[in-house]
Amino acid sequence: MAQGMRRLGTPIAVLLGIAFVGLLASSWLVNREALRHAVATQIRAVTGLELVVKGHIDVSLFPGSYVSFHDVGLKGSGTDDPALRVDVLTANLQLLPLLLQRFEIADVMMLRPQINVTREADGNSNWTPFIETIARTMRPGPDSQMSFSEIRIQDGILVYEDNSHHATERLDDIDLSLAWPSISRSFAATGQFDWRGQRIEGSISVSDFLAALSGDRSGLKMRLASPPLKVAFDGTVANRTSALMEGTLTVDSPSLRDALRWTGQTPLGGGGFGRFALRARANVVGASIALTNVNVELDGNTAEGVMTYTNNGRQALQATLAADALDFTPYISTFRLLANGARDWNRQLFDLKALSTTDLDMRLSAAKVTVGSSKLGRTAFGANLRNGVLALSVGEAQMYGGVVRGSVGIARADTIADVKAELQFNDVDLQACANEMFGISSLSGRGNLNVSLTASGSSPFGLAQSLDGSANLQGRDGAISGFNVEQLLKRLERSPLSRGGNFRTGSTPYDSLTIAVKFADGVATAEDIRVESPTARITMTGTASVPSREYDFKGVASLLSAGNGNNGFELPFVVQGPWEDPLIFPDPESLIRRAPAAAPLLDAVKDRKTRDAVRSVLERFTGGGLRPTQPDNAPQADAPAADGSTKQN
Repeated sequence: MAQGMRRLGTPIAVLLGIAFVGLLASSWLVNREALRHAVATQIRAVTGLELVVKGHIDVSLFPGSYVSFHDVGLKGSGTDDPALRVDVLTANLQLLPLLLQRFEIADVMMLRPQINVTREADGNSNWTPFIETIARTMRPGPDSQMSFSEIRIQDGILVYEDNSHHATERLDDIDLSLAWPSISRSFAATGQFDWRGQRIEGSISVSDFLAALSGDRSGLKMRLASPPLKVAFDGTVANRTSALMEGTLTVDSPSLRDALRWTGQTPLGGGGFGRFALRARANVVGASIALTNVNVELDGNTAEGVMTYTNNGRQALQATLAADALDFTPYISTFRLLANGARDWNRQLFDLKALSTTDLDMRLSAAKVTVGSSKLGRTAFGANLRNGVLALSVGEAQMYGGVVRGSVGIARADTIADVKAELQFNDVDLQACANEMFGISSLSGRGNLNVSLTASGSSPFGLAQSLDGSANLQGRDGAISGFNVEQLLKRLERSPLSRGGNFRTGSTPYDSLTIAVKFADGVATAEDIRVESPTARITMTGTASVPSREYDFKGVASLLSAGNGNNGFELPFVVQGPWEDPLIFPDPESLIRRAPAAAPLLDAVKDRKTRDAVRSVLERFTGGGLRPTQPDNAPQADAPAADGSTKQN
């Protein structure tokens, strides 16, 4: 066997030697001009593009078989400007045909190509004639049998200009491998490129490349993956009068906020917009995307519905979504009304830039909604953003144990926010409502609250300074904690100057509560404040400063006489201090007047005759009373007479 192998190896070695010598001889004897012409002819036959060579040409047959063209342009027939420019275009040749003096291209490599794509307002681009040329070349026919397997692009640059929208994009460091369609007519491309500072890995495959170039329907699969965003599409594509795509769209991002910034968008506020995922059936027509069977997830919130996105010079998003539970806490953290750990309004300026970049029309419904510490039941609301004006409408929300309806509008004027609110709270828990909306925890019961407010400012503090409008509250079957009016009035009626007990303890129950206030430039003026129970009544007047969050009220608390309901004992009082912990104290003058022994003293301070009478009484009690003060220049002779008269008495 060993001898047989040696005998067989000898002729094989001879044949390889002859092939090597032949290939070496061919590298010296080949007609290089014919080779260059054959390669250019094959490229034109496969792609329909003509070579415009401005630099030198390198030809190598051994050890590598290739032809390299330097400073090359590729252009279509009937066009003057090249579709792309390449520093070095290398055509690698097939080995076996080369031994037979036939020049066939195996694959093509483009080093540092520069591709410029300009799209006009009518939808055509400078590449339209080249695509038409490639489509004509690839149509079946007697001259369409020639092909090569692959085109590689290394270190390329693509510049895209959209004249209709005045937009420019640039892709750098493009490394792609294009599987050029041959018998199967399929097309595939895989590779990487840089866009806006991020490296993107992508792949695309077209089941019928000729149909796609001709505008007919063809299968399309596309994948793009980068650190901020991943996008996948699996469906069909056509381009008769405009681009048409239909299929399954999948989008995934670890941070939607970062992805929006990367793509040139301006997200709202500084909170939320984290983990994002979307899967839907997509129908793309031109610059419009209609999504059905949408399943979207954002910051742990999951919803289903339909969405539409358009970008005809201005971006617009429409959506109708439903969810089991929604948590808006991450988004309202940006709009803190109060400063952290303080009772003052937040003075941080609003960020309103996002109000002018996108139009939004959204309808949301959920069985449960969480907004900070507030828990809402079944809720339906909408958000409309157009031309810098944001309108939030609440069709119906189960909140604070009742139902809330209304709207909030925010309009942008440079850095100023103009806010208008119209809200109706029906049969709500007043303790939860007052505590979360105004920071007041001393009120309980149930009632109706109507609020109509307008304000303008660049921060929550600025809004508080300019607050105008009105608020009306009708409460029932509740209490005001911090004092017990009935017990206090009864004690003070018996002993007005009594110091026993603590004034700021207990609570005042009520049957009905009425509060009507008007706001003007941040000051709330009481128009009607009444608290009524079977045994007591409270009325109040005064003002409350919204910017400083302080009360300045005066009121009258009255005991009601049994049977007729008329006022009995009445006590004026004062409410002053911060909203969170105001000071409540009775009018001291009223208490002194009601004390039998102390009332004459109070009158003595105000009336001279009464003051002299009180002094006379005091002189009798003290055996001579108070001596009048002698002036320094009084005559000394009067002193003995005064002494003598005293002795006689």
